[in-house]
Amino acid sequence: MKWRSQGKETYYIPGGKREAGETDVETLVRELQEELGVEVRPETARLYGVFQAQAHGKAEGVLVKMTCYTAEFSGTPRPGSEIAELAWLDSSDLERVSPVDKLIFADLREKGLLQ
Repeated sequence: MKWRSQGKETYYIPGGKREAGETDVETLVRELQEELGVEVRPETARLYGVFQAQAHGKAEGVLVKMTCYTAEFSGTPRPGSEIAELAWLDSSDLERVSPVDKLIFADLREKGLLQ
């Protein structure tokens, strides 16, 4: 699932920055509750991988690093207040996603987890 911010055309994988003192999993739980309204089961969180690329919309050389997890959740994903739209995308939608998400999509596809 990808989301698009209000006023933007690019889609992003859900998530966000850690707050002071938070672990990755605590951030995952908080961000997915805020952005998608779902309850992540923290005990099911597993590190998927770490990806780094040019930050979308930032000056050349500004990088973003994404630490990705898989986890079980309950609830139906719905757009939070910052989210304009949710969409299920696959590797045919690369022109619609950020540079780091392109790397993640390629990895998922290589592992047979994304079409």
